[in-house]
Amino acid sequence: MFLFGLQGIVLGSILFPIRVTLAALLFLIMWPIARLRMAGLSEEERSRPVKGWRRWLYHPIILSLSRAAFFVLGFFWVKVKGRMADLKEAPVLVVAPHSSFLDMLVLCPTRLATVVSRSENNSLPVIGALLEFNQSVLVSRKDPESRKKAVAQVTERLTSDGHWPQMLMFPEGTTTNGSVLIKFKPGAFLAGVPVQPVLLRYPNKLDAVRWTYKGTTWVEALWHTTSQFYTNMTVEFLPVYNPSQDEKNDPNLYADNVQKLMAKALGVPATDYVMEGRVPVSKLGGLSIPLDSPARKTLSLLHRNGLGAHKVEAALHRMMDRCQSAAQASVRASAEELASILGLTDRQTAVTICGLYSKDDTVDLRQIYLSVAAVSGFVSFKSLLYTGFTLFDKEARGSLSAEELSRLMGALLGIPQHNTAELYAQASEQGRLTKGESGAR
Repeated sequence: MFLFGLQGIVLGSILFPIRVTLAALLFLIMWPIARLRMAGLSEEERSRPVKGWRRWLYHPIILSLSRAAFFVLGFFWVKVKGRMADLKEAPVLVVAPHSSFLDMLVLCPTRLATVVSRSENNSLPVIGALLEFNQSVLVSRKDPESRKKAVAQVTERLTSDGHWPQMLMFPEGTTTNGSVLIKFKPGAFLAGVPVQPVLLRYPNKLDAVRWTYKGTTWVEALWHTTSQFYTNMTVEFLPVYNPSQDEKNDPNLYADNVQKLMAKALGVPATDYVMEGRVPVSKLGGLSIPLDSPARKTLSLLHRNGLGAHKVEAALHRMMDRCQSAAQASVRASAEELASILGLTDRQTAVTICGLYSKDDTVDLRQIYLSVAAVSGFVSFKSLLYTGFTLFDKEARGSLSAEELSRLMGALLGIPQHNTAELYAQASEQGRLTKGESGAR
């Protein structure tokens, strides 16, 4: 391991700047060429698949430059197993495991198949031009309407009887370390058309390419990868999977069965975990149960900072007093305020705890109180449920709306809950959930 580390420092210092500079130059060359492909086309023409000279002239140029960019990064060989199905056999290729941004190399052996990407990427230099060139389907994860539009676009393309080019999708929807396959999202399976499973492997001595939510940053992954003399990649095309009628009627069943088939071929488990934001969760009805609870992480951080059980309990009492104060705005606290409430001398610990629960620089104290109290055992569950009900019943009506129940469950579990409508309908009467009903269940 020491030798690998020394090799990384020495070779990285030499190879990283050379390789990244060469790859950047190749991407810069691709930029205007990608723009030329769509130049002069109206919005209506852009909404149709590119045909004729715009395809046969520019497509092989971008394909060759893309392969050259990955070649200079150290991907000298890509071993291909099996046969890639043609468009009529399988309109969509489903690729797993998704372990890194470097997985995009799979676009080369799949002849630049069309992809689905975040709409935010469209504003990035070079990347935006390549997404336009690829006629990618763009989706915003924050906008439900955008997601609906993307689903409609994907379904239209996959059922166009060869009118649109083949699509390539990563059904896991995020990057993982590849030791398991997380639950497949149903997007690639909604149209009910045949799919071709594609397996990605990196058979190298040092696993340098992984880029996950708890692992290296993308810069570190790129550094480790380019610090190797070369990086191997294997792409394996499995036989086309033709769905049964039951699978066509149920995209989730279809996705689960393909996931299990691919997991078996990879020799790894197929799990029910999905990623919500940066948190792996399992689904229980409409609830998202975190694999790694933010509350347990918070308790661990507090213990490491010298807060024993009594001090943690006292801190929770102070937090509860703050939450029950008259001003509704007081339920949110900055990192400095949180450090004071918890009795922390290290501000960075408070910042870390804020990051577990919130994306901005403030945090809802109700979330921390309820989730930490739930896992610490300082408060009985029934008492905790009544307390939570009171905290989220903002107008003291003695009942909760569906949105308030969603926030309460999110606070108890430590992560946002977006699918509690069915739970609310089962637990409530006459459109509202009362304190008596919540306690009885």
